[in-house]
Amino acid sequence: MVTLRVSKSDVRRAATIAVLCSGVLAAGQAAAGGMYAYEFGTAEVGLASAGYGARAQDASTVFTNPAGMTRLQGNQFLGSGQLDYGRTQFGIGLGTSPALGADAGGNAFGSNGWFLGGGGFYSHSISPDLKVGVAMTGNFGGVVKYDDSWVGRYYVQQTSMVGLSLVPSIAYKVSDKLSLGAGVTAMYGYYENQVAINIPDALRPGVVVPIQRASGDAQLKLQDSTWGWGVNLGLLYEFDSRTRVGLTWNSQINLDFSSAPDWSNLGALGTNLQAAGLLSSTINVGIKVPQQVMGSVFAQVNDRWAVLGSVGWQQWSKFGQVQLGVDNPNNPTSLTTSIPFKDTWHVAAGAQYRLSQPWLLNFGIAYDSGFQSGTVSPLLPTNAAWRFGVGAEHQASKTFKWGVAAEYLYGGNLDVNIQGTTPVALGGRGSVVGSYGNVGLLFMGAYGNWTF
Repeated sequence: MVTLRVSKSDVRRAATIAVLCSGVLAAGQAAAGGMYAYEFGTAEVGLASAGYGARAQDASTVFTNPAGMTRLQGNQFLGSGQLDYGRTQFGIGLGTSPALGADAGGNAFGSNGWFLGGGGFYSHSISPDLKVGVAMTGNFGGVVKYDDSWVGRYYVQQTSMVGLSLVPSIAYKVSDKLSLGAGVTAMYGYYENQVAINIPDALRPGVVVPIQRASGDAQLKLQDSTWGWGVNLGLLYEFDSRTRVGLTWNSQINLDFSSAPDWSNLGALGTNLQAAGLLSSTINVGIKVPQQVMGSVFAQVNDRWAVLGSVGWQQWSKFGQVQLGVDNPNNPTSLTTSIPFKDTWHVAAGAQYRLSQPWLLNFGIAYDSGFQSGTVSPLLPTNAAWRFGVGAEHQASKTFKWGVAAEYLYGGNLDVNIQGTTPVALGGRGSVVGSYGNVGLLFMGAYGNWTF
């Protein structure tokens, strides 16, 4: 029988960690592997996620594979911060409706290309074989913001979908080789979507000649927050002190957003929406954070070199994202359109090199398949991508180590080809054709890991 004893110092430490975690910002746009991010300021950045569920070298394993806590000595806390800069710039192509103007939208990623992230992770040793822990970070979501008058404004102006996860976990060492872990994910989801609605000339009083479309647009905004719940299971098997494999499963999490639309500048369009029963109707957006399975390996080749790898699968076919908007203001029938997605695969390979006793270098490369077929939606300008990471870690003392890491994610060229069914002059959304050229995202992370 195991007795849990909590000292006053443990209580103070837990309170401090709670305060630190409460300031953690959620992840930005993942830009690959759907909307999941493997980056939250830890060594995973420099490894491009290689060995994600088998590394278990610091307190971040509470999140990546809870079973890995059995490898940690004492009580450990890891705090991380991350600064991201992305380039997601649309280029207008032939076939875009001229009446939509010539605004390409600017850099759509985050806030003028920037986003903050990070996390907090704590592992507590009840006994050498039994560990408990808690993690807080954001590894799901996206933030996209275009100029209000850009050519695709009738499909999206800005959207935010962010999931911040609190994950209490437990791990037990079943034998010298096998450890099992489990956690419960409480995800706080925030959703916001804003789109312009084209008002046809016939519904604009006093209009004699066509005017600049954007100057008289109506606007639809949807905003809500909710909680979703999931389960994380992990297994760590150590063949010997130098070789181990990890297997993790994260269940699907349902985020059921529901809100009445917030309209502005409707004018006479409000009459048509009211007649169709859409003006005050509740919009339900059911987002399913997909389940994922990942297998990982860590092998210490010699005193200086170790190799790491990961293979994963994510079920994005059940994601359920919708696009807001009105196709025909003269005869509105719906405010949402479903967007189809497909499942994705992930593969990563990396290495660690012991430069000297205190210094460890990390390297990694990874690839995620695309979750959109052919062309992409401007709501989610992300698809297949490559990751290239490098990092360094310094063991400053027996109880503290710190590290820095950087990773470049290359998403290539993403084509957009949306064909409108109603002419813009009659209130349609128009055709938007073009591409996001050389999509790229730079992650820069720093972390510290304390042992108590």
